[in-house]
Amino acid sequence: MNTIEDYRPKAHTPPTGFFNAIRFNIRLMVDLSVVSVYRHVKIFLQKANGNLLDLGCGESPYRFLVNEKTTNYFGVDIADAVNFDYQRTDITHFDGKKIPFVDTYFDFIICTEVLEHVEDYQTLADEVYRVLKVNGKALFSIPWSARYHYIPHDYFRYTPTTLKKIFLPYKEVEIIPRGTDVTSISAKLIVLFFRNIFPNKIWRYVFFPFWLMVTPLIFFAILFGQISLLFKFGSDLDPIGYTILMTK
Repeated sequence: MNTIEDYRPKAHTPPTGFFNAIRFNIRLMVDLSVVSVYRHVKIFLQKANGNLLDLGCGESPYRFLVNEKTTNYFGVDIADAVNFDYQRTDITHFDGKKIPFVDTYFDFIICTEVLEHVEDYQTLADEVYRVLKVNGKALFSIPWSARYHYIPHDYFRYTPTTLKKIFLPYKEVEIIPRGTDVTSISAKLIVLFFRNIFPNKIWRYVFFPFWLMVTPLIFFAILFGQISLLFKFGSDLDPIGYTILMTK
């Protein structure tokens, strides 16, 4: 098996500044996984107040959605975040297991596209439960139809059956498929295109004219992928990912 990533998008960053805002919104158009997470997180954070934990925050791409007048934002990530192309230093670092806050400290918690990178996922899930207040709410998002990424720090893909066991202590758990098989197929075609239109090896540029020629088809893939997210056509048994909403 090839364990060298020949396609890795840049770390997801917030839309701060003119050029970052352009890049952020372009990514929402072409990256179906990111836009599907963004839509759920946006709704969730509109209701957030009190203490909010962004676990595995990376570059904190969704912090701009937080109302800082009513919400105290805490970003936490591993100290060795360089493996994930993160540059932030104004966050709390931890060992990936023990969340460095006291019991029942947070009113809201988000953890987006992180759990698949955690070897001891149950320990981290239990820690989230520990630091969340009674009646507090948490949002996790995880990929399902996703390539092997951030190698070798990519360990799991979780079915709804497993997710129910992981988050069993919560009094309410809702598992929402993000998209359908149409979304997943569209996303695969988009990745295939960008991986080849910007290859990592010089000799592969010999195929550049072909990939340039099929560019119009990729616009259709993006269009069908976005429509499948909005109208949920296709089978949700093979989505691009899942969002888990929980109340303690």
